[in-house]
Amino acid sequence: MQTLNGLTLAGIMFLVSSGFTLVFGVMRVANLAHGAFYLLGGYIAFSTVQVIGNFFLGVLVAAVTTAVLGLVLERTLINRIRGNVMAEVLLTLGLVFVIDDVALAIWGGDPLSLKLPGLLAESSTLPGSHLVYPNARLLILGVAVLVGLGLYYLLRRTRVGAIVRAGVDDREMVGAMGINVRLVFTAVFALGALLAGMGGALGATVLTLGPGSDATILTFALVTVIVGGLGSFEGAVLGSLIVGLLSNYGEAYFPSLAHFALFAPLVVVLLIRPQGVLGRTTA
Repeated sequence: MQTLNGLTLAGIMFLVSSGFTLVFGVMRVANLAHGAFYLLGGYIAFSTVQVIGNFFLGVLVAAVTTAVLGLVLERTLINRIRGNVMAEVLLTLGLVFVIDDVALAIWGGDPLSLKLPGLLAESSTLPGSHLVYPNARLLILGVAVLVGLGLYYLLRRTRVGAIVRAGVDDREMVGAMGINVRLVFTAVFALGALLAGMGGALGATVLTLGPGSDATILTFALVTVIVGGLGSFEGAVLGSLIVGLLSNYGEAYFPSLAHFALFAPLVVVLLIRPQGVLGRTTA
């Protein structure tokens, strides 16, 4: 049971951290507002379901809305200061406070959760066992796997993916080949925001939404991408599994050492392999 719970958390971490690692890998932008996109996606999905009553439409609206917001922010703000690391950090940090305050004004400070309809709100007996498990968590696992397969195909089997991977390794060479680097940056940033918004919508079914949720999820995402390797898709997968399982095992079996179980691997990785388990040193 705890392993499945850890895999569920890993699925949410993957949705958030995969977008974060793509943005950092291609654009070299440490987007501290990524957790705020997660929170906003969860709130938007909650309101959409309240009004329309369709959970899947709520997830879609949340993902598209955060993607559009990411596109607008990249075009209007981040693009103007690209290359200035301190300005990027301060800008994205400021966006966190803006989004948090807007969310607090609209949705209030009480914890919220997204209730699933019909069969999704029930539990099922897993095949070959007597273990009964919530369908909501199985849904998250399924979506995470599908998104992972989709991202793998995009990054490894398409021309767009080749451009993105080339951008991770050598951005200057990509620009020298006549590729519109600005368009690539914008698309990657929007995709990262979309994944964060989707993660927030799905995460709201098992985790509560409220002030501070974005900081918590951003911390998990940072640990995930540092352990797995910045800019590495496979690293995002591995890091999500490590963080999800260790965090859940720590909270279940060693509550007083839960944070140690989460951050100890981070310290070890930074000491032994600073670029992450599957990360590479880039120019």
